[in-house]
Amino acid sequence: MEPQTPGQAIIVSTGRCGSTLLSDLIAEQPDTLSIQEFFMSVEPWIGDRGLLSGAAYWSHLSSPKPELATLVRIGIVPAEVAYPADGRWAGRLTDLPRILVATLPKISPDPDRLFDTLAERVPEFPAQPLPQHHRMFLDLLTSLTGRRRWVERSGGSSHVARCLLTDFPDAKIIYLTRDREDTARSMSRHPSFQLLQLSVESLGRYGVDLFEDGADQRVPEEFRRFLPGRLTAETLREHGRDLRRYRNLCAFLTSEAEQAIADARPRELLTMTYEDLVDDPLTQLGRLGRFLDFDDWEPWARRVAGAVVAPPRRQEPAALGG
Repeated sequence: MEPQTPGQAIIVSTGRCGSTLLSDLIAEQPDTLSIQEFFMSVEPWIGDRGLLSGAAYWSHLSSPKPELATLVRIGIVPAEVAYPADGRWAGRLTDLPRILVATLPKISPDPDRLFDTLAERVPEFPAQPLPQHHRMFLDLLTSLTGRRRWVERSGGSSHVARCLLTDFPDAKIIYLTRDREDTARSMSRHPSFQLLQLSVESLGRYGVDLFEDGADQRVPEEFRRFLPGRLTAETLREHGRDLRRYRNLCAFLTSEAEQAIADARPRELLTMTYEDLVDDPLTQLGRLGRFLDFDDWEPWARRVAGAVVAPPRRQEPAALGG
């Protein structure tokens, strides 16, 4: 008898809007594999439609993510890095494979062992387009952990929402939003989103990916201080003080998500707001549990609702640029 295909669900959001909390709560449902920071860790390959061998796919999954390596180099390790302090790569985070940053540590207490299992299995995947590799990989993780479904969540996934909705037409889509001003403020204080803003600005103004070869020859001198090899922690913090940049980033990411949803018209779509989740967690988590087909949606919602805590009230005056 053929094993049943796991259920698929994707949380789409700009990031900094409560999606990590939602993922952690979903992880408390025993039939569900909560997969965190996968799609954004493999981006920008996400738009590639050529055939890839299993070995080439694994080579990418097991390679370092340049953005994280840059942050580690300048002495900033984002809180989302979940790799254990006693792990194999603990002393060399600049070389940490991208799926060991958060994806595997959020699934297993021994992510290195799970990584080794995948290193044996994934290179045997057939040559196929990238979306098929993603589906096989996520289904394999679900099977290895004995779950019935997977729910993926990456901060800033609205940036690749068009690809996600195209590549996973059968997936249930949860679209999570938050007040834009609060989201922008949170982005302005987070190093990964400070780096994302720089990347989006560079692409928009100069058509250059800061992390591509030859970028130093294609951006003007005044922007070269943001190149990965030149960036400093103080430069990144200084850039984050102008809140207008993050208001624009939030608006851009929101428009990407909403346009992708309007175009794809997913068959199953649940919209949620962070504010509603905080105001009435039991009701909102009940909606989510029913949408995801949790058999135990009501006891699950009651069990985890207490973990939803209202954030401190916004402090005034606004940051510089506000």
